[in-house]
Amino acid sequence: MSAGGAGPAEADRGEHSGVRTALAGLTTRGRSFLAAGIAAAICAYVLGQSDLLRVGLLLAALPLICVTVLYRTRYRVAGSRRLSPSRVPAGSEARVHLRMDNVSRLPTGLLMLQDRVPYVLGPRPRFVLDRVEPGGRREVSYRVRSDLRGRYPLGPLQLRLTDPFGMCELTRAFSTFDTLTVIPRVEPLPPVRFSGEAKGYGDGRQRSLALAGEDDVIPREYRYGDDLRRVHWRSTARYGELMVRREEQPQRSRCTVLLDTRGIAFEGAGPDSAFEWAVSGTASTLVHMLERGFSVRLLTDTGSTVPGEGGDGFAGASQEAADAAGLMMDTLAVIDHSDGTGLSRAYDVLRGGNEGLLVAFLGDLDDEQAAVVAKMRQRSGGAIAFLLDGEAWIREPADVPGPTNRHGERLRMLREAGWTAVSVPRGASLDELWRQADRERTGVAALSGREALS
Repeated sequence: MSAGGAGPAEADRGEHSGVRTALAGLTTRGRSFLAAGIAAAICAYVLGQSDLLRVGLLLAALPLICVTVLYRTRYRVAGSRRLSPSRVPAGSEARVHLRMDNVSRLPTGLLMLQDRVPYVLGPRPRFVLDRVEPGGRREVSYRVRSDLRGRYPLGPLQLRLTDPFGMCELTRAFSTFDTLTVIPRVEPLPPVRFSGEAKGYGDGRQRSLALAGEDDVIPREYRYGDDLRRVHWRSTARYGELMVRREEQPQRSRCTVLLDTRGIAFEGAGPDSAFEWAVSGTASTLVHMLERGFSVRLLTDTGSTVPGEGGDGFAGASQEAADAAGLMMDTLAVIDHSDGTGLSRAYDVLRGGNEGLLVAFLGDLDDEQAAVVAKMRQRSGGAIAFLLDGEAWIREPADVPGPTNRHGERLRMLREAGWTAVSVPRGASLDELWRQADRERTGVAALSGREALS
C-alpha cells in the first residue's frame, strides 16, 4: 500500500518478516483448513491412503495459496485523507474525506478501512469497500466533533485486506496522518466604539510620516517624481534649493489582548470552566478587533506575544490579518495553564510605550497582582478588564448571588486606576459584557467631562 504518494507502507521490511506477518494473518477458517490438511496428510501416511493424502494436501495448500496471493498484492492500494475544514471551532463538526485508489492491474477483494482518531473526536470510523476494479477509486467520509480545543492527529489509516475465501486477513497502516485543529469558540461581538478610542482607520486615527528613503528631517529636498504641489516654499527660500513636505499616512490603531493563564488564578476544568471562558473571550476579541482594522497582538502573563513579528509583537505590514488571526487561533487552541504566579512579565512588555487599547481577561487576583494590573493602565490609551469571579464559577449560581467581597475589592482597585473593569459571573455572555463595558466607559467619560466643566 502507499499513502498519498508517500511511498509503499512498510516497504523496508525484510522478506522473512513479511512472510511471518502474512502467516500470522490467517483467520480461524484458514488455520482450521491448514490443521485439517496436515492431520489428513499424517493419517494418509500412517494408513497408506493416497487419496486421503491428496485431500490433505489440497486442504493445506488452499490457505497457503491465499496467503501468498494476498501477500503479493498488499502494496497496490493507495489512500489519501482530506479535512474540511482543517481548523474548526470547538463544538463544531469537521468532515474527513478518505479516498482509496486501486493502482494495480487486478481487482481487489473485500477491503475494510479503519481510521485512527482520538476518543474525544468520536468513535473510530470503519468502512467496508466491495471489489475495486483496476484503476478504480472509492471515496468515503465521516464527521468528527470535539467540545475541547486542541490539536488532534488523525491517522494513520489502516486497511484490512482479505481473500475471497476468508482464509487470511492482512492489516497494513499508511505512513501519513493529518492534524485537526480545534480552536476556541468565537462569539460575534457588537461593533461598539469605546469612548476615546479610534477605530482602526477611522476618525481620530494616529498619523505617521511617510518616509521616501532614508530617515531625514522635515522638510526634505526635492526628488525626481515628487508632486510639485508639495513644495515647501519657505524652506526652499531658506536652503536655496527646492524642498518638499513629507506627506502623512494613517497609522493603524493598536490593540493588545492580555490573557491570564496562571494556574493558580483559575479553578475547575472542562469546556464550561472559567479558564475556557477566558480563552474563548480572548479569541472573540482578537477576531473582532482585527475585523475593525486594528493591529492586534496576543499577550500572556508569561510575557510572550503572538504573532511576534518585529520587536513590539504586533502583526506588521508584511503579515495579512487572516494569517495573524490564524496564528493566534492556533496558539489559543493549545494554550494551557502556566506555572507562573504573577503578571510582572506582561507588565514589563506593556510599559515600553503607549500600546493603544488594552483588553485583559483576568482570573483571581491577590493584592500584589491587582496592583501590577493597575499600573498597566498608566501608559495605555484605554483599558478594559474582564475579571472572572473564581468562587462564582465553581459553585452553583444560587449559592453565590453576587460578587464576593474580595472580588468586589479587586474591581474597585482597577476602576480607581482608570480601568473599565467588568465582573464575569458564571456562564456570562461576552456579548452582554462587551456592551456593558462600553456603557460603563461612556458613562465615566461623560462624568469626567461634567466635572471638568464645573
